[in-house]
Amino acid sequence: MGGRRGLTMALLSVEDALAQVLDQVEPLEAETVPLRLAHHRVLARDIAALRTQPPFAASAMDGYAVRSADLDIGRPLRLIGEAAAGQGFGGSLGHGECVRIFTGAPIPDGADTILIQEHVRIEGETIIPTHDTDRLRHIRPAGLDFKQGDVMLATGQRLSASSLSLVAAMGHPHCLVTRKPRVAILATGDELVQPGETCGPDQIVASNHFAVAAMVEALGGIAIDLGIAKDTHEALEAAFQSAEDQQADVLVTLGGASVGDRDLVQSSLAQRGMTLGFWRIAMRPGKPLIFGSLGRMRILGLPGNPVSSIICAQIFLGPLLKCLSGDTTARQDPTCQAVLGCDLKGNDLRQDYMRARITGTYQGLPMVVPFSSQDSSMLGLMSQAQALLIREPFAPAAQMHDPCRVILL
Repeated sequence: MGGRRGLTMALLSVEDALAQVLDQVEPLEAETVPLRLAHHRVLARDIAALRTQPPFAASAMDGYAVRSADLDIGRPLRLIGEAAAGQGFGGSLGHGECVRIFTGAPIPDGADTILIQEHVRIEGETIIPTHDTDRLRHIRPAGLDFKQGDVMLATGQRLSASSLSLVAAMGHPHCLVTRKPRVAILATGDELVQPGETCGPDQIVASNHFAVAAMVEALGGIAIDLGIAKDTHEALEAAFQSAEDQQADVLVTLGGASVGDRDLVQSSLAQRGMTLGFWRIAMRPGKPLIFGSLGRMRILGLPGNPVSSIICAQIFLGPLLKCLSGDTTARQDPTCQAVLGCDLKGNDLRQDYMRARITGTYQGLPMVVPFSSQDSSMLGLMSQAQALLIREPFAPAAQMHDPCRVILL
């Protein structure tokens, strides 16, 4: 037990590391944007309705506005006018009268029921009801959706397509949202070249920064591509300066986060004045992960292996960007319950995020099976993964159909 405790103390838990990343993070400043630019942005202020919707009692169907007291199968009703959306009937109904009405039109004075057009027979200037209906049937009362002054969307809510429609219906042409986080992304390493460039005999194509940029943009941030920095302090220093010049809120570095002779990211950041939070966590993949701050800019130094960087970005960068955006879901548990589709061995001191596929369901829960290989360089399997199966440190051996926790991808 003494040896295990010593190993555990040497590495920060994922939970504690995430708590540090999100500690004292406040939403960025707010800005007003037109609705056409507000999709997927996070509200910086509650939105209350400027009007009542619908503003009047309205028909929910095409048919005839009638008085329920006059309604009797086979008894004719005299047609005295028409009501359409945007052009209501100006008079009122008397005994034995009806008005042709269309969906969305205001209910005429005196009417209390809509008889749908499929339930009448027309004879000249009269209609003959062929079915009965209840009073108030097919009528939307004023304020059915919302009333003036009702708060319909709250601060911290991310605007979906339907919520944008709601903002418009409430009468707002603009909304106040949190500024988009600006994320500078820097790939590092002499071995890297951009896609399409010629690889030397000892080089590979850089790929991580595309995934991280896509994550940033999916979360409503602005991805700033700093390109690839060579393994020199001078190249790294120039890239860090570029991130500051472009007013990045977060700098994400890819690779060079370990302690090898060519892993210069941490030392270069330290020379520039970074305050280090942590740099090693009990996580697989992704043990060498730097977190710190450089002035107002937060630093996330992700591992160079493609799968490691993608998973670490999901676990740490995603919640950080949500916090900076003021998203109220930032600290929510991203996992859901599932069951194992195979037996698993016991785990060691690092929390595992195993790429897995969903093979079906068991007792209403997704059944997951991890890939036989979990090598952190294998993007092919990462692209096929449907879930990350989480194995806590020192988790005992588990059997098929045992409960587990997953992050769905």
